[in-house]
Amino acid sequence: MNISLLNSLTAFVWAEADMLDHGEYAAWLDLWSPTGTYIVPIDPDTTDFANTLNYAHDDAAMRAMRVARLTSGESVSTQPMARTVRNVSRLRVLADQAGTVELRGVQDLHEFRKTHRHQYTADVQWTLVRNGEGWRIERKVIRLINSTDALAGIGFIL
Repeated sequence: MNISLLNSLTAFVWAEADMLDHGEYAAWLDLWSPTGTYIVPIDPDTTDFANTLNYAHDDAAMRAMRVARLTSGESVSTQPMARTVRNVSRLRVLADQAGTVELRGVQDLHEFRKTHRHQYTADVQWTLVRNGEGWRIERKVIRLINSTDALAGIGFIL
């Protein structure tokens, strides 16, 4: 195992989580490659995202629209803004080939909005591509463990 690689990847995904928890959406958008896809499938076992129903299957334009909706103040599901805290752990490099890395981990997200707290736990898989000394997200798949009943009126990015 390449500890230096794992440390670099861990720092990257922890920074991503921190950006999302603190509403730094413009910085989050900059983490993505132009061709990257953000996917939250309804069926956690699916692998055919293009031909199944998803909570999200966003390209760059859709990610930008999602951020605009969250930050505009016009969407009922985002008022008041949810406060989130997420933990990302159990990171494992699945593949490392020619500047592309497959990374899998777990995300435990706690949301507090109005007077309610919700918890969303997911297996997450990132496809990351080298970008100079850093990384860009080519694909991120968030497989909620309770996906069939988990999302109702979500006002944040998983």
